[in-house]
Amino acid sequence: MKNHILFAFCLLITISTNAQVFSNKEVGKKNQELIDSLKVADYPYSLPIWGDKATQKGYNLPYSAGMSINYLWQESDIIINNLEVGFNNGPMHNLDNIVRFDKAVATSSTISARPDIWLFPFLNVYGILGHTSASTDIGIGIWLQDPATGSETQITSFGTKVEFEATTFGLGMTPTIGVAGGFLALDMNVAWTDVPQLQKPARTFVFGPRLGKNFKFGRPDQNVAIWVGGFRVKLKSETNGSLSLSEVFEGGELGQKIDEGIAGVEQKRQDVDNWWAGLSQAEQNNPINQAKYDRANQILDRAGEFFAAADTAVNNISNSTVQYSMDKRPKDMWNFIIGSQYQYNKHWMLRAEVGFLSSRTQFLTSLQYRFGL
Repeated sequence: MKNHILFAFCLLITISTNAQVFSNKEVGKKNQELIDSLKVADYPYSLPIWGDKATQKGYNLPYSAGMSINYLWQESDIIINNLEVGFNNGPMHNLDNIVRFDKAVATSSTISARPDIWLFPFLNVYGILGHTSASTDIGIGIWLQDPATGSETQITSFGTKVEFEATTFGLGMTPTIGVAGGFLALDMNVAWTDVPQLQKPARTFVFGPRLGKNFKFGRPDQNVAIWVGGFRVKLKSETNGSLSLSEVFEGGELGQKIDEGIAGVEQKRQDVDNWWAGLSQAEQNNPINQAKYDRANQILDRAGEFFAAADTAVNNISNSTVQYSMDKRPKDMWNFIIGSQYQYNKHWMLRAEVGFLSSRTQFLTSLQYRFGL
């Protein structure tokens, strides 16, 4: 089934891609020759600002500009609320307390380019430009409540996996400091992911603190870094979009689901009326029972109106559109990350990082080239 009616959005396509380089305060007797050379050498580049002053104080600076190519894979559970759906630019139907998501999983693979500069010795700024292949895997149930028992009955269900392409662009910065090879980095960026089916690009904010250590070996500029940290994603909640119904539904299968929904609503309405008719006059006058009856009918009316509008739209599916609005968020904002980087020299670095210990898992690898500017 190609059910794209509610879920044409790009969720958690986020990028946190700074290679783990930093301005390192050299210390110790074994590094005394390097410290002395840093203090007397003329700093040859324009960036970072105050780079000459930092080297005079014994800081070993990375090259001031770089370009990295990154690959990021992510999978995350999503929470969806405040769902409204309409057809052919008609009334929007609120589906709260009607639709239940058995699962909502967003998966993405992103390839991105990231140019960066060291603006100050302890502040790196960068840009992001990426292309994403993504999918959403959704399980949906339509549920109605029995006012007599308070239990809910599923009248129909369906699932869908939708694949789509998106472009991501963003800006970020990384305040960082290093002493004796140990470092603290506070990576943060804001990114916009442009999905053709959405009215506006989806905005995300990523914060990724990392604490780690560099270990030198071989040549003076060759090392391996290891770190641990966290990965926090904040996603702009509201999503609105519009789609061609023929592109996202198979008419016959959609018609079958609509028929199941209409029959289920009518059966549940009969059950509610039978329950109400079976109450005594005193029980009907009880405000609690009256509230249950009114609420059940309100939900049934909303469900009936939705299925009626969907039935009309599917009868002319080639010319129909579907509009949707929802709030969504990651099930877990934080997950744990561990990573490592091999620096062949001050020009070339290869990095890998994994994230886990929550409903989000991810893998990142990148190759970076640095040069003086």
